[in-house]
Amino acid sequence: MSYEIEPPPPGYVEAAGRGPYTTHNGPVYKFDQDGIWKRGFRVLPRHCNSYGLVHGGWYMSFVDGVLAEAVFRGSGAPSLTVRMTSDFLASARVGDWVEGSGRTSRVTRTLAFAEAELTCNGRLLFTASAVFKLMTAHAAREKRRLSREAASDTPAPSGPDPENGGA
Repeated sequence: MSYEIEPPPPGYVEAAGRGPYTTHNGPVYKFDQDGIWKRGFRVLPRHCNSYGLVHGGWYMSFVDGVLAEAVFRGSGAPSLTVRMTSDFLASARVGDWVEGSGRTSRVTRTLAFAEAELTCNGRLLFTASAVFKLMTAHAAREKRRLSREAASDTPAPSGPDPENGGA
């Protein structure tokens, strides 16, 4: 069965550079204008369970990305999800536009805390809160790698950092 995808609302563009899991399950769109950022997706048949409603696992996967974006914006560091608590409040169906927004509530030296919500036409569908482990060492290694690359004007190999014992 083919399904024509309705375009996202004005201001949204397809998010690039997503990991393979999200790319496979998307498309995911981003809105980032005038200090406001949101993420969204158009519900497709592949996002739904056997009842024709968005599968809870897709809500959780999508909102995990929203939360991670909030943490990155609040801390400047990449992160990994430690714990996520979620509440399923309502559902969406094929063709609906689902929008996610998030915010960081606290950042410590090693952890960040964030909340997010998903809405559809102003109706609250899903809320989540999460704790993330900040990957500051990873960010520092990547910064060094990019600095070496810029200095040599030659792409440095990505992967294990020899300055950190290959970790």
